Amino acid sequence: MWELIRANRRKSLVLFFIMGMFLVLLGYLIGQAFKPQGGGITGVVIAIFVWFILNMISMFSGSKIMLTVSNAKEITPDVHPRLYNIVEEMRMAANLPKTPKVYIINTEAPNAFATGRTPDDAAIAVTAGLLAKLNRDELQGVVAHETSHILNRDIRFMTYAGIMLGTIVLISELYLRTLFFSSSARYRSDSKGGGQGQLIMMVLAIVMAILAPIAAQLLYFAISRKREYLADASAVRLTRYPEGLAAALEKISGSTQDIETANKVTAPMYIVNPLKKKGMKIADLTSTHPPISERIRILRSMAGGANFTSYQQAWSTVTGSPSHIIPRSGLADNESLGFRPPASGEDIEADMKQSRRDLGNLMMAVNQYTFIDCPCGVKLKVPPDYKSLQVECPRCGRIHKVSD
Repeated sequence: MWELIRANRRKSLVLFFIMGMFLVLLGYLIGQAFKPQGGGITGVVIAIFVWFILNMISMFSGSKIMLTVSNAKEITPDVHPRLYNIVEEMRMAANLPKTPKVYIINTEAPNAFATGRTPDDAAIAVTAGLLAKLNRDELQGVVAHETSHILNRDIRFMTYAGIMLGTIVLISELYLRTLFFSSSARYRSDSKGGGQGQLIMMVLAIVMAILAPIAAQLLYFAISRKREYLADASAVRLTRYPEGLAAALEKISGSTQDIETANKVTAPMYIVNPLKKKGMKIADLTSTHPPISERIRILRSMAGGANFTSYQQAWSTVTGSPSHIIPRSGLADNESLGFRPPASGEDIEADMKQSRRDLGNLMMAVNQYTFIDCPCGVKLKVPPDYKSLQVECPRCGRIHKVSD
């Protein structure tokens, strides 16, 4: 497994290095366009400095920003024992050193993501809609997928790659806007003073400022899509039940609800890209994720067990491609991992009924409601902005202290 992670990291590092070359070249050309004598080196230094600052912000506050922007609330095991139990199961299966923190996003749209710099400070966030719509096997598939992102170190790498892409876009935008708003007379004057060489540099810088963000974005999406496939394969290895993840992806993609807090920065982190037209289903083919229908067909085509070799064979059959989505070191893993049986129909039905009953209480707990059990059997739910110190039971008339 560790060799597989290292092989995956080596491949991604090549793409990451190419993105870095785009950043350096962009800084050099813009610097030369502004100042022909030594401006290129200054441009490179400024570009790397901007990337470094953004990386520092991401390293120390990236996860917190991501969770805050997504309006995710941390919960304790007593708020949703079933979810915590599954996260702990997958933590042990993946041999992670620490159980990830668990967050819930208050939206009916089903989806999930993982975040964190290392396995020690990782977090898994799921939406309330996901908890309401999925049975235990399906929820386990989603949690296993997100746990795999933590195990494979995808989160840290995608964060750094995203920051690199953001820096290229930021510098390109600033340069093009500066050209647009500056007086054309100034540049004509500069070009007369700097000669034809500076004019050529300026044209090259403009071309680079247009093409570099597009090329870097394509590289970023290539990294993202490969890691989604690998996370699916790793999830099957953890759960030994591919149908759980396949059914979960089917339900998530069939939802028409929207995640209002999702944006272009956070979208690649979700298990399924949440960006879509309002009220419509999620698109099958997006730039950040592999086609959902293809992911489902691969999972349902696995016939030789839950190991990586079986996933690779299913991937090749479905896509018709002879290339390897699983690194060769992963394909050396021929450990016999049979599938486990699904939960019984009665258990699933009871599980879903309990989930729907718990969902309302769950969201109230996340939003800091106070719960008071009255001896008459009524559960009083007191909102956090309730001003009085007492509350009356509507059934029996008993008076309860709010702090009870």
